[in-house]
Amino acid sequence: MITLKELATSQQLTFQGNGDTTLSSVATLEKAQADQISFLANPAYRKYLNNTQAGAVILTAEMADHYDGNALISENPYVVFAHVAQKLNQSPAKAAEIHPTAAIEPSAQLGQDVSVGPLAVIAADAKVGDRCQLGAHVCIGEGVVMGQDCDIKTGAIIEAGCILGDRVIVHPGAVIGADGFGLARDHDGWVKIPQTGVVELGNDCEVGANTTIDRGAIENTVLGDDVRLDNQIQIGHNVRVGDHTIMAGCVAVAGSAVIGENCLIGGGAGIVGHISICDGTTIQAMSLVTHDIKKAGSYSAAAPLQPTKLWRKNAVRARQLDQIARRVNRMEKKLND
Repeated sequence: MITLKELATSQQLTFQGNGDTTLSSVATLEKAQADQISFLANPAYRKYLNNTQAGAVILTAEMADHYDGNALISENPYVVFAHVAQKLNQSPAKAAEIHPTAAIEPSAQLGQDVSVGPLAVIAADAKVGDRCQLGAHVCIGEGVVMGQDCDIKTGAIIEAGCILGDRVIVHPGAVIGADGFGLARDHDGWVKIPQTGVVELGNDCEVGANTTIDRGAIENTVLGDDVRLDNQIQIGHNVRVGDHTIMAGCVAVAGSAVIGENCLIGGGAGIVGHISICDGTTIQAMSLVTHDIKKAGSYSAAAPLQPTKLWRKNAVRARQLDQIARRVNRMEKKLND
């Protein structure tokens, strides 16, 4: 529980209304009650503002001028909402406990106040930093190095030799450091190429549930600081991702692609191997990136949804584009002669 005045002070913001209003949690404008705080960032939800029962709302100064209730004033309500939600949803610190069913090799090194859940495995020579939490069935491979305050959730696997920075979150079922898809074609079949690199994750990274990040073939697969990956993403071997880049669910990045800093990759997008994407690039959902992007901006490559009958007609016309282009060129040539 916190008052609006105390919350404003903690966020270094101003407020309007009754500063003694007590707030316990966050909620949407539609569902909020008198002890909850909400926010308005998307104009589409403005229609709910005047009827909200929220104890306070995070608003821009402009919006607050048109609102009679309690408000926390910010230029960026959504970011402030994220900070406020963290503050109001802090879970009590778990007591450091090693479950009796956990299997920990004698040569593994655990920092202070580390928690290890049931049936977790920590292999030889692994190093786990202070205050890390390892959930049930987590597997930490041989020689893994993990920074402080990491949270490795149920069933996640960190394979041998991988390196994690501080405050890394790995969600259930994620696999970090499996072999990359390295194969050479011989006359009688495929020859597996040993994947001798590892995966490096910077500080404050987050890896979604069932996401996979392959180890490098020779050099390492590297994700910079504050890289955020949603669920069910595939990162191929030797990929490099710059600081603060974020990817939505089901993105697939093929081997040796280089993605810059502060990029936004929409859900279901595909990025082919051995290309580079510059800093500050946005890739819209379901797009396929097949070549280098050297200028920051927003890029799209997917046709929007349309009725099936119309889509079939357009598909036929698309197959005729080359023929049509040749006819146009011939006509232009005749006109110019």
